[in-house]
Amino acid sequence: MGFKDVFLQHPERRYIMFGGGGGVGKTTFSAAAAYWLASHGKKVLVFSVDPQASLTDIFKRDIFGKGPVQVMDNLWAQEIDADRHIKAYQQEIRQKILDMYGLPAVPEEIENYIQAASAEPAMEESAMFDAVVDVVMKGDYDYYIYDLVPLGHALYYLSMAKVYDEWINKVTKLREEMREYEEMVSRIRREKVTEQDQILQELLYIKNRINTSAGILTDKTKTAFFFVVIPEAGVINDTQKAAKMFAQFDVPLSGYVVNRVIPHELLGQNIPEYLRHRIAMQDQNLLGVRTALGDRVLALAPEMERDVTGLPMIEKLADIMFA
Repeated sequence: MGFKDVFLQHPERRYIMFGGGGGVGKTTFSAAAAYWLASHGKKVLVFSVDPQASLTDIFKRDIFGKGPVQVMDNLWAQEIDADRHIKAYQQEIRQKILDMYGLPAVPEEIENYIQAASAEPAMEESAMFDAVVDVVMKGDYDYYIYDLVPLGHALYYLSMAKVYDEWINKVTKLREEMREYEEMVSRIRREKVTEQDQILQELLYIKNRINTSAGILTDKTKTAFFFVVIPEAGVINDTQKAAKMFAQFDVPLSGYVVNRVIPHELLGQNIPEYLRHRIAMQDQNLLGVRTALGDRVLALAPEMERDVTGLPMIEKLADIMFA
């Protein structure tokens, strides 16, 4: 089975994710897959949740922080601005506090807490995760192509969904028990039943968003996850370890794509000796890849003659991927 077969045989898989270590080509493969789908009449959004990636450079369009930007017929690209999302989240918290308690202004001690919480190292990842939920819950596109952050951060996203879910379950249960007690006291005192619990409603809202996003990430019928590797022993070993960890979160692994393979045609030319050694090393590593992964290797992409930037080069890579 080739890369194209996965898409043709499983049109229901609308959420396409490319993961892998830093610098292996996740962003370029995301762009190429999005290009191919869009050129076949599908409405596609490719978006990056990796602060180090740059769809802006690849598409040669100013994309960062501007929401979905159309780059060709049927294809939109988006780079999420985590800082902007954090600031919007801060303002949302302030407004909810004002609305919930009828305050004219946010108390200084609460404002200090909001600022301190936003400086937490994990806040950027949380903001990115929340932004992904915003994108996919709208359902405006036929396909969503995720350019995921490097493996460690991707695992953080997945684990965070489960941790948040368990935490909110416990807090929601406690809140429901408190509400039952408050209503019982109100009835005994013949007072007006307490108004709708805004805090509980907010917790349930967050829980629903997290479950929806985590459900997409682990839905074997709607999601396809591809690892991008390069023919270097360290990268291959790290990817295989990561694949086992992803399996623990029930991520539906659809296959592997090997990038930056030096073409064998060069061996017939007058090339430096070090390049011959590089080709021999890659051959050895590719043999290991085929032995370990077998038919799960869906495509081999060569080392391109120049960076994959601009639609002509993206089209060229897409033709190779989907050949």
